Amino acid sequence: MVVRSPNGKAEVRVRVGKTVSYSIWYNKKTVVTDSAISLSVKGNASIGVNPKVIDKQERKVDQTVTSIVPVKRRQIRDVYNELRLRFEGNYGLVWRVYDNGAAYRWTTDLPGRITIANEQAEINLNSKDTFLFPEETDFYSQNERDYFKYKTKELKTRLASLPVLVNSIAGVKLWISESDLYDYAGMWVQGSGGKGLQAAFPKYPLKEVQETVTDLKVTERADYIAETAGTRQFPWRVFALEESDKGLLDNELVYLLADDTKEDFSWVRPGKVSWDWWNALTLDGVDFKPGLNTATYKYYIDFASKYGLEYIIMDEGWSKNDDPLSINPDINLPELIAYAKQKNVGIILWVVWGTLDRKMDPVLDKFQQWGVSGIKVDFMQRDDQKAVNFYERTARETAKRKLLVDFHGAHKPTGLNRKFPNVLTFEGVKGLEHSKFFQTVTPEHDLTIPFIRMAAGPMDYTPGAMLNSIRKGFAVNEKRPMSQGTRGHQLAMYVIYESPLQMLADSPTNYQKEAVSMEFLSAVPTVWDQTVALDGKVGEYAAMARRADNGDWYIGAMTNWKGRTLDIDLSFLSNGNYEAQIYQDGPNAEKVATDLQKLTQAVKKGDRLRIKMAAGGGYAARLVRK
Repeated sequence: MVVRSPNGKAEVRVRVGKTVSYSIWYNKKTVVTDSAISLSVKGNASIGVNPKVIDKQERKVDQTVTSIVPVKRRQIRDVYNELRLRFEGNYGLVWRVYDNGAAYRWTTDLPGRITIANEQAEINLNSKDTFLFPEETDFYSQNERDYFKYKTKELKTRLASLPVLVNSIAGVKLWISESDLYDYAGMWVQGSGGKGLQAAFPKYPLKEVQETVTDLKVTERADYIAETAGTRQFPWRVFALEESDKGLLDNELVYLLADDTKEDFSWVRPGKVSWDWWNALTLDGVDFKPGLNTATYKYYIDFASKYGLEYIIMDEGWSKNDDPLSINPDINLPELIAYAKQKNVGIILWVVWGTLDRKMDPVLDKFQQWGVSGIKVDFMQRDDQKAVNFYERTARETAKRKLLVDFHGAHKPTGLNRKFPNVLTFEGVKGLEHSKFFQTVTPEHDLTIPFIRMAAGPMDYTPGAMLNSIRKGFAVNEKRPMSQGTRGHQLAMYVIYESPLQMLADSPTNYQKEAVSMEFLSAVPTVWDQTVALDGKVGEYAAMARRADNGDWYIGAMTNWKGRTLDIDLSFLSNGNYEAQIYQDGPNAEKVATDLQKLTQAVKKGDRLRIKMAAGGGYAARLVRK
């Protein structure tokens, strides 16, 4: 059986023999060779083994999805061809094939509860394919990894969290992840002895040990993945297929495959956040001692109000880690909440997931009563079925109370933000916070994650460093951290990196010394009506254009440690004249990374804009229609 994409380039061939298997083709070349898939159900015959097809249905879909919180665009075209197979034994298999990818999921119609012992999902590949592989040591992880380059034969049995990117010799980029993950364990992948990849799953936790206040580790696991409803749809296994690297910047399959919301989320307010933890609550030129106290947070609120930032986050230390209702005595939280409301600034409170899990209703009820705007939940570091269910329960219970959510210490997004648009962002990325302790957050890394991790959904990288360093000048400093690359590199992240709840990670006093940078950061939105991926190559450079809801366009470009010039076609603009307010690397940026130059230029549709970036550099522009 064959199902093709609407344009005919992508093709999935499903074979039903002693097992169910599939292969994926693109432009008549094999991308994934014949690969077996099945589910092992305790007490039942395995799903996908000795299958007998009793019904086959095909359909074509061409619809438009409206995004409540538009990460890439407000209106998303959803066009695919679908194959539905129903098998003897009350189970089914669904394949959807898009012009830029394919996905499958199992369905079951079994009575009562069922126990999934294992899931077989082979992804057999060509021996000459190469990978960008976020290697992991075990299933307990914040999924904040570097991307290692391997060939198929070098994978052996190495383990990785998702997403993973494959450079196929078929001439296409194969990106692998999952969507619509509910009441099930998250999917990982591991090498299959030189054949490619196979799915791996954390088994259900039977025993846990609270090693620290933040670390709840599994010490004993069951012999099954999940105990779940017998009638259900299982997560989508997603394969994006892009002919060019820049296509990965614009792929929305995870969002499109996720379950849609059925509730009113018009109250959700995306925005920018003044964040305290990265800058270690460091302020200078103030007449009080900065730290975890009321005066410091009033200063953050004043800063947010002055520059039009919607929120501040009060991170670790505002309360006891094991009791978020026990407030630090140096902080007058009711006073701060009232003060912030006068300034039209919301407060988001940090909590540890284990504490919230045990006391969710009383904690969230109290937060709602206090009038805070949302929560930042940290240190899950797991995606077994129990942890995955915590994500959904948190999303549902916060939505009931009209609270926003930032999942930190989290696994990759799988579309939960479509069903619950109050979930604005996820970490699960090696972000700027690592620069406080390590030297691994390099411009090359910064130019890898938007093509791989960001294709899964919003990422809380936490940009905005004002202390910027050239390659040889970087030093780890926990209290006064810096970033690698130029100031322009940091500003460009606010256009390139997607997060409807976007951090300004540096100290308010550092920002207030940088009027030109703050001019841009005050204006740039966190959600977008339209996105155009202009150019890019994984690990090297990226350029994107995005339209705000007021009609302004923003352009962002970043490069690795190689300086480069890009020539950008402005054909995406509407007719008329625009003023380009340009923030680019200054003439001395390769020696002094903070050197930033502002220019203005008249542009119009069809013009070409030359973007010049220093080593580790970047470029940001706001195009205002005249």
